[in-house]
Amino acid sequence: MKSEPLPDASASARTSRALVPPFTPDTAIAKVRAAEDAWNSRDPKRVAMAYSPDSEWRNRDRFLRGRKEIQAFLQHKWSRELDYRLAKALWGFRENRIAVRFQYEWHDTEGRWFRSYGNELWEFDEAGLMRRREASINDLPIAETERRFRWPAPGPRPTSHEGIPDVW
Repeated sequence: MKSEPLPDASASARTSRALVPPFTPDTAIAKVRAAEDAWNSRDPKRVAMAYSPDSEWRNRDRFLRGRKEIQAFLQHKWSRELDYRLAKALWGFRENRIAVRFQYEWHDTEGRWFRSYGNELWEFDEAGLMRRREASINDLPIAETERRFRWPAPGPRPTSHEGIPDVW
């Protein structure tokens, strides 16, 4: 399953507060792409502002609460996970919840490349801020030649990029 195509009006929808529950197919896809674009900015403050002030996270084996902890976590993450590039795909949605699958690629300070695979469960408040995020992630060492995500970074994935390829 490849990443869902964006609706025609997605660029303007992603930059507005119109992406609030209950989600429709178009707004759920746009919400996922907006999150992907924010994470690909590698700007911890920008990313943290998409979460409610009391947001709760489970990220692998870490539990975080609130924007300050999220921002600090992301600063540390992107100091270790270099040349980070991410693609997300909508898996499903209902009312104020979205399920996502994702892949991202990065390398460590020694130049070893990894592809990280995962799933996220998101829950949003009435204002469209994420109040809960649960992420399960696995890392796979890859050769630099196996990379799939080579667009200029930081920055959004080009709309011409296929996103997440089929897993099988």
